Amino acid sequence: MSAYCYTVVAEAETREIAEAFEAWLVEGHVEDVIEAGALEAEVIRRDDGLTLETRYVFPSREAFEVYEREQAPRLRAEGLARFPSGVRFTRTTGTSRFATRVDGLRVEIVPYARDNYAYLLHTFHPGARGKRPCVIVDPGEAKPVLAALVVHQLEPVAIWCTHHHPDHVAGVPELIAALGSLPVLGSQHDLDAHRIPQQSRGLHDGDELELFGHTFHAVAVPGHTLGAIAYVGEGMAFTGDTLFLGGCGRVFEGTMAMMHASLARLSALDPDTRLYVGHEYTESNLRFAAHVEPENDAVRTRLAEVHARRAVGRPSVPGTLREEHATNPFLRSHVEGVATFARARGSAPNEVEVFAQIREAKNAF
Repeated sequence: MSAYCYTVVAEAETREIAEAFEAWLVEGHVEDVIEAGALEAEVIRRDDGLTLETRYVFPSREAFEVYEREQAPRLRAEGLARFPSGVRFTRTTGTSRFATRVDGLRVEIVPYARDNYAYLLHTFHPGARGKRPCVIVDPGEAKPVLAALVVHQLEPVAIWCTHHHPDHVAGVPELIAALGSLPVLGSQHDLDAHRIPQQSRGLHDGDELELFGHTFHAVAVPGHTLGAIAYVGEGMAFTGDTLFLGGCGRVFEGTMAMMHASLARLSALDPDTRLYVGHEYTESNLRFAAHVEPENDAVRTRLAEVHARRAVGRPSVPGTLREEHATNPFLRSHVEGVATFARARGSAPNEVEVFAQIREAKNAF
């Protein structure tokens, strides 16, 4: 869907002012603009800690112009009265695809900690009012997720966990304390081992999940951990720490053969599948990919694109599996250039051993 996007960039003089301004946005101003006609709003703190980017989506240019004429002067005056100094504003408008959407679904990206991502998967129907149901994926921290739920007017119906590591699940107890009882899903392996806090359902490979009239499946992807799963459906995959953009997770509990097989399963999905991964490691991963395949033009081009996005605080996710096929060395064990790199490090008589050599090289990169 194409809509009219209105962006406000606020540059604060200090982190304290930035935090106060962000709280003001999240706790009231964003909802006021939605009440005034916006469909959606998103607040992003850039990596410098001083710059906040707030994007509003209106159903049409005409709706935006009505807002500008009838509501914006009052709302802007409130902001200037609250922050008469210490914040510098710039504004842009234009038609844009605001976020990832497919057939009534949308994914909100929630950054937290140093480089983690949680996700809010929810229904999206232009013009709809009131809270919409959503699923929370991999909430390693609760506070950023709770703030995003307010901004996007979402009401969780479940929590999906890809694996048990604390940076993906530590926020679960606080979320349930704040929101009330919610189903917490993860693998049956993690349920049996009591590794995900307050997990209520264990999933097996191939289990079907019906969500807002859409179908997702649990896909077992052991290797990073023995209980790792991906959630796949409707042209998207939430892969946790198994498959990253440009890379893959370390092999902590499984074997190299196990991880290679898990990546092969994900690699076999539709090439246009959008990938939502657990960490913002893309730029570093692509630097390693360029080290493995220095003649790969696709890697160099993608690295430049990702660098440009990260330079302005934008996430690299989602990527597509098609991009991974062209640039991710861990999905390219069959390619001669990758195999040549692996063989220069040691014995690599087959694709699993090529993968193992590449993974060990990345560990030391």
